[in-house]
Amino acid sequence: MRKNTLYRLAAMALAMLLLLASAGCSDASSSSSEPEVEEPLYPITINGAEIRVGETTVQALLDAGMDITFSEMDSNHQITQYTVDPSEMLEPMSYYSGASIWITDHTFAHVAFVTDEEAIPLGEAVIAYIEISFSSNEEDNAKSIVSFNGVMAKDLTREKAGEMFPDFKGDDNMWFSPASMRNYKYGVYFSSGNLHSLSAERRYDVDWSSGS
Repeated sequence: MRKNTLYRLAAMALAMLLLLASAGCSDASSSSSEPEVEEPLYPITINGAEIRVGETTVQALLDAGMDITFSEMDSNHQITQYTVDPSEMLEPMSYYSGASIWITDHTFAHVAFVTDEEAIPLGEAVIAYIEISFSSNEEDNAKSIVSFNGVMAKDLTREKAGEMFPDFKGDDNMWFSPASMRNYKYGVYFSSGNLHSLSAERRYDVDWSSGS
């Protein structure tokens, strides 16, 4: 009986030491961890309608007069384009890509939207990604109705982008947000000195296979 008692006391003492050591490590870890840095949200505006990834809903864009469409190709390689139905129910915690917004006859935007923890109508889904590819057509006026963080696309030169976002990385052809921005991702891309495309994305931990 005494031998068993000694074993139990030794085991209890060892467990207590391990618990105290674990608590000390936890305190040290928590005290040394840096607070999460607040990341800026840079909006994209199309013809007066502001798009803030992670906040703006599909319905808000529809209310602004935008046509959001999907394109599907059948077995005969025929493409059918249809407008999204805001009442269509979407799965929870899912990512839906492949939608487009025609800004002009020559310029369009790719968009993707995301759902939260509950199934919701498509109109309530939040825009998670937008990329605008500008046409090289000189008569296209898309750069006059699109702005990024308050600067019109027609004025967004590589030099101007460097002034606006001094913490971004890249070269003369691309200028994008640094890796320290964990939740948001931005990109401004140029070709022969002219703005070619720009993008904004809010990252989510969701089912990426649902609506792609």
